[in-house]
Amino acid sequence: MEEKKYLKWYQKVAYGSGDMAANCGYGLMSSFIMIYLTNTIGLNSLIIGTLMMISKIFDGFTDVIFGTIMDRTKSKMGKARPWMLYGQIGVSITLLLSFCIPDMGKTMQYVYFFVFYTAYNAIFFTVNSISYAALSAKITKNSKERVQLGSIRFIFATFTTLVIAYNTMGLVEKFGGGAKGWGTVALIYSIISLVVNTFSVLMVKEVPDEIIDENGVEKKGEDAQKIGYMESFRLLVKNPYFITILLIYLVNYIYSGITQGVGVYFMTYYMGDPALLGTFSLVSLIPVMLILSFTPALVKKCGSMWKLNLITRILSFIMGIGFILAALNKNLMLMLIFAFLRNMAGGPLVGTLNAFVAETSDYTWRTQRKRIDGVMFSCSSIGVKIGGGVGTAILGWMLEVGGFDGMAAVQTASAINMIFVLYAVVPVIFGLILIILLYFMKVEKANREWDRIHIEGEKA
Repeated sequence: MEEKKYLKWYQKVAYGSGDMAANCGYGLMSSFIMIYLTNTIGLNSLIIGTLMMISKIFDGFTDVIFGTIMDRTKSKMGKARPWMLYGQIGVSITLLLSFCIPDMGKTMQYVYFFVFYTAYNAIFFTVNSISYAALSAKITKNSKERVQLGSIRFIFATFTTLVIAYNTMGLVEKFGGGAKGWGTVALIYSIISLVVNTFSVLMVKEVPDEIIDENGVEKKGEDAQKIGYMESFRLLVKNPYFITILLIYLVNYIYSGITQGVGVYFMTYYMGDPALLGTFSLVSLIPVMLILSFTPALVKKCGSMWKLNLITRILSFIMGIGFILAALNKNLMLMLIFAFLRNMAGGPLVGTLNAFVAETSDYTWRTQRKRIDGVMFSCSSIGVKIGGGVGTAILGWMLEVGGFDGMAAVQTASAINMIFVLYAVVPVIFGLILIILLYFMKVEKANREWDRIHIEGEKA
């Protein structure tokens, strides 16, 4: 029997545009905050990395706490939409302030950065990103539509990341360079984020939860379940697929945080041409956008998200090794080719992550008869914020270990070698870890097996 459809085409597009709003801020923060702090403000990368890591301690608490708060929310707009709408206001403000560090003593500049960086990540981005991720499970119960939403949102995310990577450095110079240029660019991105996020929220509606009773009959959910923090935590830990998808998110975004942040350093100091950042961003992100357009069809062809992602991540791993060999010889054409193929092969995971979380949440619903979408989708926020933040922190630490000096005209050989390892070798190492984790992410099979036993068995 064909699944019920919930969404019009324009609602799918509107939902996906929410990732344009998210990545206007996240793309700027993850890719450029380090070089802004080291090369414009003159702060030490080791101290910056340490502050970022400390900030992530707060993130670990706020993600799960907010997920529980969202699950308890009752409003005319639903559970997720109001938080997504109002959380973006704080995101835009703290993004702007993070790139407008005033001229004061170094100690106060470190304090200023830590306060607003933490507020951005641990409070406002938490609220906005968890509610946005959970919204995909709130506006449709159709598994195919969820995969489509995942693909569409990450097409928007990839396009936005590409535009930001390609244009940010040029825009900074166009608006006067230095602190003035960064502040102006941050203001523009903050306003765009706020407008697009509001559009995304207002164009979709949440649908009531559907409950499968003991006889396999679906009925509308009535009152929200009252689930406490400890009970939510117990349900999360009891679901083995939550631990796996959380680790997948963390690994994926830790290495993304490293490679996105080190990209501008790699092009500037290893390749000798910072303008190449736009070119490499183009050949890295365009193939992702292309493959995401076909991801729903590929999932159907392979029979599951699990099989598709396992195959494509192995291919991505092989292409990553090819990129290392090409980079060692500074063969630009081969580097671009391998980067294109590596990222095309890695694209399906980007488009199916949210659908994996929805399947994981449905597994808890099936086995425990309790709905904790908000807390379950906190893994996406934990992955993006903590993973990305830890990745950027590791970048800061490793640059210091390599002897990088943002104020120096010429970098040492050890600093350049460290930059090479972070940009070219780290993706291969983390790619292997992702393959291992994906092997155990068999939640789709577990859900189908549960349905076969409990629903089809009852009807028989």
